[in-house]
Amino acid sequence: MASTASPARSDKALTELLALIRGADSVELKLTVPVSHRSRGAAALGVDPLDAQIRQVYFFDTPDLALNRQGLVVRARRVQKKGDDSVVKLRPVVPEELASEVRDASGFGVEVDVMPGGHVCSGSMKYALKKPGVREVVSGEKPLRKLFSKEQRSLFEANAPEGIALDDLSILGPIFVLKLRFSPEGYDRRLVAELWLYPDNSMLLELSTKCTPEEAFQVGAETKGFLLAHGIEVGAEQETKTRKALEYFSQRLQEEAGTTG
Repeated sequence: MASTASPARSDKALTELLALIRGADSVELKLTVPVSHRSRGAAALGVDPLDAQIRQVYFFDTPDLALNRQGLVVRARRVQKKGDDSVVKLRPVVPEELASEVRDASGFGVEVDVMPGGHVCSGSMKYALKKPGVREVVSGEKPLRKLFSKEQRSLFEANAPEGIALDDLSILGPIFVLKLRFSPEGYDRRLVAELWLYPDNSMLLELSTKCTPEEAFQVGAETKGFLLAHGIEVGAEQETKTRKALEYFSQRLQEEAGTTG
């Protein structure tokens, strides 16, 4: 989804991207749509917001985001009519440098996110809870570790800053998300639209599509062309959902600590 309006990738960046893609399990092409274009873009693509699935997302970190600085993301979600899940994510990673016991673990996958002007490779260990548990954890009825599998806890312990345990983490959330998978006319793949609704009433709309590493550049070119043809700007400044969420809740936690300190 790169645009000629965005800075061209350097030869070094392109070589790095190619190497990461070769070692990944999947590639996700992402684009943040400017707020001013949100309604127009949705109409052009034939999106019906009433078809969207409601999600409630929580992140867990220290108030000063010590995990994030270490390249570690801990998250849990409640998903309408689907159930709860959790993830422990390492970002960035180099696939060839991952330990074999991590790379080959059940539930672990490597994905390269490609955005206009940038990319990042992540390794995620996911877990679908057998029964809902996120509400009990965020309300203080159960410890945070109950949301994560043994393998996830091991991955966390191996990568977290020294002295920080899962149950020490603060709750950063929730954020309500509307997610819609759809197949717009004239595009032979599925697109995903996610509208993140932040507590300060700001919003972030992201369009994305996944593909195999082998087809990444072809799909990227086709998707860029399709979006441009529908009047959707693909060279606007990008903002990531996770970073925006972490920074917002980190500031709020620190402000609360300052008023009670």
